[in-house]
Amino acid sequence: HIGGDENNGKQWNQNEKIQAFMKENGIKSNHDLQTLFNKRISAILTKYGKKMIGWDEILQPELPKNIVIQSWRGTEALAKAAQQGYMGILSNGYYIDLIQPTDYHYLNDPVPADSKLSDDEKKFVLGGEATMWAEFVVPENVDSRIWPRTAAIAERFWSPQNVRDVDDMYRRLDRVNFQLEELGITNTKNQEMMLRRLTNNGDCTALNILVDVIEPVKIYTRHNYGVKYYSYSPYTRVVDAAVPDAPEARKFRKLVDEFLNGKKELKNKITAQLTLWRNNHEKLAKTINLSPIIKEIEPLSLNLKLLSEAGLETLSLLDKKQKPKEDWIKATDKLLLEAKKSYGQTELMIVSAVEKLVNEVKK
Repeated sequence: HIGGDENNGKQWNQNEKIQAFMKENGIKSNHDLQTLFNKRISAILTKYGKKMIGWDEILQPELPKNIVIQSWRGTEALAKAAQQGYMGILSNGYYIDLIQPTDYHYLNDPVPADSKLSDDEKKFVLGGEATMWAEFVVPENVDSRIWPRTAAIAERFWSPQNVRDVDDMYRRLDRVNFQLEELGITNTKNQEMMLRRLTNNGDCTALNILVDVIEPVKIYTRHNYGVKYYSYSPYTRVVDAAVPDAPEARKFRKLVDEFLNGKKELKNKITAQLTLWRNNHEKLAKTINLSPIIKEIEPLSLNLKLLSEAGLETLSLLDKKQKPKEDWIKATDKLLLEAKKSYGQTELMIVSAVEKLVNEVKK
């Protein structure tokens, strides 16, 4: 794999020998120079029986057809490469460091159902590769960023396009996650250790309840908080212990969806969950007083309490078939906006579910 992306040409522009070489050989741009370089590398690798792989940027008609394009740009770029007779693998949609949910990855097929590629062209799409960039991981939490989501990505790669049952995928993924722990993967046990450390080996119960419904901020948002990270920076905060696709939050969102779709018998389960969260803030406040390092997520705990109260009030209104008062609607809408904010580079993942309940009672 030769890379081939993120070449801004700055060093080439400042190098007198490179500039002279370009002038002598009639090379008009850094892009053309990189193509020449890639052709030379390709010839060397071919000589030794290797296949050259590079990111989208290396795709040029001058390069031989035995190279492989790895696409960070997406299925359209991969399709264009296939149409030109180049083999390719997809990584767009499988960047597991971006903390996106498992179903997002699972439903992202290297050859989408609406692909315009012919059957012959589809043969050039070799599959995909998950990528785990490591700016925000250390040995303690890297497994939690990779697993269990990558197991679902693997199933995507070996499955036909029509295998898209997300509920069944999650059902089986829970079992696979248990099996991964048996094999020595540390995504579950290390989270428990990291939370114990945050409480100085105190009672983690209330902190666990909150962490079960929060996730690190998504995509590249963590880069944008004005904190400069180094290789020796400590990754020991709540954001580092929180996991992608928080299972308890996901299960609650599903409960609410099923309740709103007619399964009214789920009201008691939803009520019990909201009651647990409503009562958790006071308990966690005691832990925070003893462990100031987790104070940064105190607003999330408070918002979880207030959201839960709003959810319980909404269920009561729905049960009584009452319309909410205008003041209640305004206050709840304001709360929902506040609850969508991130604190400590983490965010609550049940806001959308409570918002659906509130929208239902507004009808």
